[in-house]
Amino acid sequence: MTDAPAIPVLDISRFRGTPVEREAFLADLRHAAHDVGFLYVVGHGVEQKIVDDVFAAAAAFFALPLEQRQAIDNLTSPQFRGYTRVGYEHTNGRPDRREQLDIGVERPALEVGPDDPAYLRLIGPNQWPEGQPELKRAVLAHQDAAERVSKEVLGAFAVALGQDEHYFEQWFDDESHNHLKVIRYPGCGDEPDDQGVGAHKDYGFLALLVQDDFGGLQVQSLDGQWLDAAPLAGSFVLNIGEMLEVMTQGYLRATVHRVVSPTGDVDRYSVPFFLGPRLDAEVPVMPLPPELAAESRGVDQDPDNPLLAHFGENTLKGWLRAHPKVAEVWWSDVLEAQGASSSGLV
Repeated sequence: MTDAPAIPVLDISRFRGTPVEREAFLADLRHAAHDVGFLYVVGHGVEQKIVDDVFAAAAAFFALPLEQRQAIDNLTSPQFRGYTRVGYEHTNGRPDRREQLDIGVERPALEVGPDDPAYLRLIGPNQWPEGQPELKRAVLAHQDAAERVSKEVLGAFAVALGQDEHYFEQWFDDESHNHLKVIRYPGCGDEPDDQGVGAHKDYGFLALLVQDDFGGLQVQSLDGQWLDAAPLAGSFVLNIGEMLEVMTQGYLRATVHRVVSPTGDVDRYSVPFFLGPRLDAEVPVMPLPPELAAESRGVDQDPDNPLLAHFGENTLKGWLRAHPKVAEVWWSDVLEAQGASSSGLV
C-alpha cells in the first residue's frame, strides 16, 4: 500500500458552528476536496438505526433464493432498476463481482417520442421484492437521510468555492435524478485482487456511501497510489462526481475509486447514494475566485470516458456501458446510433 496521507475526516456540524468554526471547516473542506477527492463525513445527525435497518434489510434480501431475487431482475427494466446478478454489471469492460439492487426516484415512465432526448427513458418506476416491505421502508428512509446530508455538503462546497450557499439548488428540484444501490460483495476465496468493482468515477455531483465493518473500498490519490477507505463507525464516505469536475474545470476532480472483493467466505455490504440533478441539467463552468481558478487542473481528457456537461447524456453513457445486457434489450436503437455518431449519444 502507500504512505500517502489518510483520507480526511470532516465534521459537517462545524459548517453550522460559529463564524470561526465555519471558516476553518471550509478551509479543511477545500483541502479534502481539492487534494484528495474523498472524505469521511461525521456530525451529520443521521440516526444509526437508519443505517442498521438498511443493512439488515439488505442481508435479508440477498439471502432470498436466487429465483426470488431474479423476479425483479433489471433485465425487465428499461430504467436499469431492480436486481443485478453477480457479473452482470461491468466496469472498464470487465464484470464486477457484486450483486445489487438499484433504486431511483419513484416516477412513472414517460412517453418518449423519437424526437425526444433518449435519456428521458431513464425516468420510471422501481422494482421491489414481494413479501419484503421492510426493504422498501429501510431503503427509502436511508435515501432521504443521504439526500439531506448530500445537499448540506453540496451547500458547503458552494461556499468553499466562493459562491452563495444555495448556488447549486437551481439544478435540484422535484425532478432531480438521485440514485441508490444496495450492494453485496461475495467473498472470493483466496483471490484478493478480484474485481469487486473496477476503477471508475461517478456520474453526478456527489456520492455518499455507508459500508459495513469489512474493508475493500480504495481511492486513487493524485500520484496514482491506492488508499484504503477503511470503515469508520458513524461516518459516510463522500466522493466527488464528474459534474463537479466539469463545473470547476478540475479544481475538484472526480476521484477514481474501486472495491477489492473480500477474501474467504466473508460478504461485504455497502449502500452508496448518488446525488444527481435534473436529467436535462447542463452545468456551466463555475466562476471560481481567482486564487482557486489558478489551481484548477482542467477536466480529465480520457478518450474512453469523456466527461459531458449535460447530466442526462453523461448518465446514460455510464448506464449503457455498465449494463450491456439491459442495453441490448431496451436500448438497441441508441446503441446503433452510437455506432453512427461521433458524439456517442443522441
